[in-house]
Amino acid sequence: MKHFKILMLFAVISFNLNAQNNLNLETKNQEHTTYAIKNINVIPMTENNRLIENASIVIQNNIIQSINDSIPANAKIINGKDKWLIPGLIDMHVHNLASSTPFVLYPTKGPLINFDTQDLMSLYIANGVTSVFELSARPEHIGQRNEIKRGDVIGPRIALAALIDAENANMTATNPADGRQAVRIAKGEQYEFIKVYSKLNEETFKAIIDEAQQQNMKVVGHIPGVFEGQPAKDFFIPHFGLIAHAEELSKQTNEYTYEKAQEFARLAKENGTWLIPNLSNMESIIKQAQSLENIQKLPGFKYVHPLMQSKWITSNSHYGASDELIEYFQKQADFHKLLVKAFKENEVPMLAGTDAGISGIIWGFSLHDELKLLVEAGLTNEEALASATRLGAEWLEIEDKMGTIETGKFADLILLDENPLENISNTSKISGVFVDGQWIDKNKIDAMLTDVEKWNEANKESFDWKELLNSLKN
Repeated sequence: MKHFKILMLFAVISFNLNAQNNLNLETKNQEHTTYAIKNINVIPMTENNRLIENASIVIQNNIIQSINDSIPANAKIINGKDKWLIPGLIDMHVHNLASSTPFVLYPTKGPLINFDTQDLMSLYIANGVTSVFELSARPEHIGQRNEIKRGDVIGPRIALAALIDAENANMTATNPADGRQAVRIAKGEQYEFIKVYSKLNEETFKAIIDEAQQQNMKVVGHIPGVFEGQPAKDFFIPHFGLIAHAEELSKQTNEYTYEKAQEFARLAKENGTWLIPNLSNMESIIKQAQSLENIQKLPGFKYVHPLMQSKWITSNSHYGASDELIEYFQKQADFHKLLVKAFKENEVPMLAGTDAGISGIIWGFSLHDELKLLVEAGLTNEEALASATRLGAEWLEIEDKMGTIETGKFADLILLDENPLENISNTSKISGVFVDGQWIDKNKIDAMLTDVEKWNEANKESFDWKELLNSLKN
């Protein structure tokens, strides 16, 4: 009976909060509002990135209409004095919660577990993350993007990569013919990118990448385990455009030296393969292995859905690792920093991505942690910012629309209290965010987060990860 009640709870519960609905209505009414930010210091993040001091920015119809031009008489004025404007941030590696079920219980039943899209997306917006790259895209994520596009939810732009693996994936392929068909299906279902994964065999891996090139779809992902022990040149396949983690490279070697990092960087340069270092992933794993309190003390933990809080604490796969395994993780983490240094030296572009959604990596908050780690690894503050703005847009091939502050581009912007070029931690000192031209000031940001926190606190006793798993077995 207890398990039945849990199932019923997940089946019928609704996460729509009146406060958030009111906020959505308010922002919908902003669609045709003209804004002018006055006396703002603009960090445009263009290639020359020439600072524009005491500028005036006009935003109309969700577009940056002008910089230092006349201000329309009907414009709503935002005071930017002593503040700094940067492009909205892009997290190039996320996994978003979406209503789903692990299997079909019966026709018409629908998802077993429902998550409120706004609750999740509020975490991105509160942290100035105005675009994300979903690397395990499912139909539910297309639905989330539609909610945002309609204006029902305030959230980031979402790029979608369909994941293909040999097993345990929405799309599976164990031979080249199936791999090619999976790519064609993904394109037909309106996914824009392909993600290759760890259990593909070599022939299928190559066929997927070749078919993606024919279908004009870029490829991101893992280096399959079948390549372990082979020369590094074997897995740098033409059109394999982006490695999802530095960890994919550290898995391919036992030589955690700068010379090996240089070898990987040179091959990546020759192949045109970019890298998401994802330093925060391994750093988080080490902390979780040492103590679960390191998760509970995270500043954004109270905003994580209670079911995920329960999962991260009660079913944590990293906690309790041996001292030897933690030492190995640390060697990998140190090698990942060498990879950043080597890729920078070889002028291979790197993108900021966090694996947000996995245990201990909190949507939105994690990107600021990643920027700090990139700077610690050797990037300048400006280079780190570029990895989360201009370069992400370039790899996604939408640099004509976003990633820099220029006239004609989408008004995805962050108003900061302090200069991030002086201290990268200042990216988290947010005074307000423009998301698709809609202005969310600090008071609204605080209200959005408060709503999420209150709901989580009120409902945390209703969610238990192990109880859920047990209920599925019975």
